[in-house]
Amino acid sequence: MLTSMPPEGSAAPFPSESGPQAHDITRQLERVISSPEFPGVGRAAAFLRYVVSETLAGRGNRIKAYSIAIEVFGRDTGFTQDDPVVRIEAGRLRRSLERYYLVAGQHDPIRIDIPKGGYVPTFTWSCPASADTRNEDVEALPSPARPGRWERARQVLLLGAIVVTMLALSLYWLAALPTASSLQRAASPSPDRPALVVAPFANLGEGPEAQLYSAGLTEELMTVLPRFKEIKVFGRETSRSLPADVRASEIRAEFGARYLLTGGVRTSGQRLRVTARLLDTSDGEILWSENYDKDLASGDLFAIQTDVARKVATAIAQPYGVMAQVDAASPPPDDLGAYECTLRFYAYRSELSAEAHSRVRSCLESAIARFPNYATAWAMLSIVYLDEDRYRFNSTRNKEATIEHALGAARRATQLDPSNTRGLQALMTTLFFDRQLPESLRVGEQALATNPNDTELMGEFGTRLAMGGQWRRGAALLDEAIALNPGGGGFYHGTRALAAYMLHDNHTALLQIRQANMQKFPLFHVVAAIIYAEAGMMEDARREGEVFVAMRPDFLPNIATELAIRNIQPDDRDRLIRGLRKAGLTVPDPDKLASSVTGISELQPR
Repeated sequence: MLTSMPPEGSAAPFPSESGPQAHDITRQLERVISSPEFPGVGRAAAFLRYVVSETLAGRGNRIKAYSIAIEVFGRDTGFTQDDPVVRIEAGRLRRSLERYYLVAGQHDPIRIDIPKGGYVPTFTWSCPASADTRNEDVEALPSPARPGRWERARQVLLLGAIVVTMLALSLYWLAALPTASSLQRAASPSPDRPALVVAPFANLGEGPEAQLYSAGLTEELMTVLPRFKEIKVFGRETSRSLPADVRASEIRAEFGARYLLTGGVRTSGQRLRVTARLLDTSDGEILWSENYDKDLASGDLFAIQTDVARKVATAIAQPYGVMAQVDAASPPPDDLGAYECTLRFYAYRSELSAEAHSRVRSCLESAIARFPNYATAWAMLSIVYLDEDRYRFNSTRNKEATIEHALGAARRATQLDPSNTRGLQALMTTLFFDRQLPESLRVGEQALATNPNDTELMGEFGTRLAMGGQWRRGAALLDEAIALNPGGGGFYHGTRALAAYMLHDNHTALLQIRQANMQKFPLFHVVAAIIYAEAGMMEDARREGEVFVAMRPDFLPNIATELAIRNIQPDDRDRLIRGLRKAGLTVPDPDKLASSVTGISELQPR
């Protein structure tokens, strides 16, 4: 491996003839700094740019803790070695470089390192072949025994050109230092999302088993958490580079992440206890904590790890989880822009009102205008577009155009990110309302396999299964979604109430419809009317029926169409119509309904 580094104190321009040339090094510097695997916030980029630029300019003798503190970290001239800022940041920079070359930079031609004991960087070819390639054309030429006058002149001219180039480059990069972070932000291909760092779970027990459990649980969390696309999870190499007792403030300073997940594993005989905590890195506040107790004799290690990791991930990272609740109640000071739209989307899903629909549609359209490759925003926009037709919220197109628009947005989301759960959910739902039931349920199965811990998906897929005639399986999925997310969208409870009614479980139907309480959502009231009538609560049934007719006067006259586009099966349709009539609502003659459905060509699968 070939190394090139000017001697400290040397005023000679960089570099040596056998090592990487300056223009190669500057390209590598930008490759490192612009990588997602290198901290995009904090001081690492400015630190690295400074020491590389000074070295290339032949000022390696100036790279001391004092000059770094003043020129990079803005300390005043009274800086002393009692201030550890440079030592701390240098350690972080070394770890960041190690992490980068382990992941994104494995095949980069040049390696940049900051050796311990100083701050002057070294530059090496990653493999001898790189150096050989650089000198290939030189070695192919015949080498005279003694250089002539023209050869000596050529070398002088070449050396002078290198000096001028290096001086220009060093001046350019030094001038660019103050705006480095803004340039990185401008080049960002995707919007900011709340970021989470997972520290290795601590081994709090004795013996090799506890260490095995803690390592395995950390690894399982790093598999489960990134499936939630609304958040950013730093990768495995970041996690492995941290001590288990890393401080929240260090995570904030080094990575700019708002959240830190920490925990520990303790074993005692056949008992295993896992403790997990979510911290706010701005002040170290514990936002959430939980203990999980397991009997090692009742299950294998992998099953235990999977179960605990799933519960932790669902609690903190799902759309209605701890992180989303904290962000909604107290948005971070950063300009998250597009992420705010995702919070509005889930708030809208809980409320399902025309007013909230209008706000979130405008927000999401602005988000994709700024970030056209943001798959999650496309997925959410697809669902919002679909609601223009199925709920009659702020319609801007006819039925067919609305479905096509929603399908286009859903397919755009899945093209950008085939594993995006929200994209698959949007495609499933839009296909369902396009009367492509088998394909819709196939996509739903794929989405559930992609992220079985996403309660938003569970609730939606359970609804699609139930309305498609699989009431029992749909009810089971809805029960799981409600158990994992008791404070989630009210539509979970509303659909579960309807499923209970169709399964002749009137007790559960009453309990669930009372928990739904979605007063601004028209279909809530018609389901409530049917359930109250079945329970003999006729006054409540009539009241809910009157509210529904006032909100959706077009629904009952077109009930055949409305139930057909929701894929309600014939026997289920007849039962619902009987329930509506029992609630005192006027429904057209069943014979006319049957003939009207048969004659509506637009309801056939496209």
